[in-house]
Amino acid sequence: MTRVAILGATGYTAYELIRILLRHPQVEITAVTSRTDTRHITAVHPAFHGMLNLSLENLSADELAKRADYVFCCLPHGASMETIPKLMSAGAKVVDLSADYRLDSPAVYEQWYGLVHTDPTRLGDAVYGLPELFADKIAGQDLIANPGCYTSTSILALAPLLAQKLIKPQGIIIDAKSGVSGAGRTPKLTNLYSEVNESFTAYGVGNHRHTPEIEQVLTTVSEQEVGVTFTPHLVPMDRGILCTIYAQQTGDLGQTELLERVRAFYSGKPFVRVVEHIPVTKHVAHTNYCDITVRLSRGQLIVFAALDNLVKGAAGVAVQNFNLLAGYSETTALI
Repeated sequence: MTRVAILGATGYTAYELIRILLRHPQVEITAVTSRTDTRHITAVHPAFHGMLNLSLENLSADELAKRADYVFCCLPHGASMETIPKLMSAGAKVVDLSADYRLDSPAVYEQWYGLVHTDPTRLGDAVYGLPELFADKIAGQDLIANPGCYTSTSILALAPLLAQKLIKPQGIIIDAKSGVSGAGRTPKLTNLYSEVNESFTAYGVGNHRHTPEIEQVLTTVSEQEVGVTFTPHLVPMDRGILCTIYAQQTGDLGQTELLERVRAFYSGKPFVRVVEHIPVTKHVAHTNYCDITVRLSRGQLIVFAALDNLVKGAAGVAVQNFNLLAGYSETTALI
């Protein structure tokens, strides 16, 4: 059995990680941590009553490395980069679900997150954990930068079109909508039921932190400078992301041919489904699938993609990455 720990185990993403890992035939969860909470895990996540008998602990990096071979780090940005170097020095392999190791440049990180990166030498070395694009680089690594939920949706939708030079790399518009769980479990005024219910709003207009991550990865995949306008919206539902993306075609392929190109790009990738219908968030809820399709309208190419922000957008892809790191089938515990 492979021993795993979950660092920062009180949030929604940690809940999904526990749910998935409890059905993983090769995994034993040996530690769940919190800096301030010492209750039994079932006091925080009652759904696991009778399934996981662990209490939250505030463990040092050395203690975690003795208890677990792999650590899923669910700490917020800023906190991860303080903890991960200690974990790695102690011998643990880490899948980091924060944004701290996703960007290549310390200057770009500081610009968008307002923090000086305290572990800058690892930026650019941590493998970006989107297996559909970088699976061959993940095995054997010590640190995987798990992607964000909006970024996974946007990148998976655009990567096949940009990599095959089927759309122009500039002027791409990403109109994204997410459920409220994407904002995390920490109470915030804007996420209260009475604020969100019967309402629909944009936020982070022009300055959302996922923008440079999307541009960086798509530039790498397509080997050309990519520029996007990314606008997220908050939808009064628990979970799910739908992206509607507008781009300019470079050629004259029809809709059927474009779908075939996207489908061929993801051949053998079990968690991307290229579909004929417009993706629906309910169809991917509680799964590790991302559904994608394309449409042509008066010369405009429109790409649609949907996934569950807590699973394929966070915990599910983290387990995909873990499976590749540990030498298990990529789909273990996810199908």
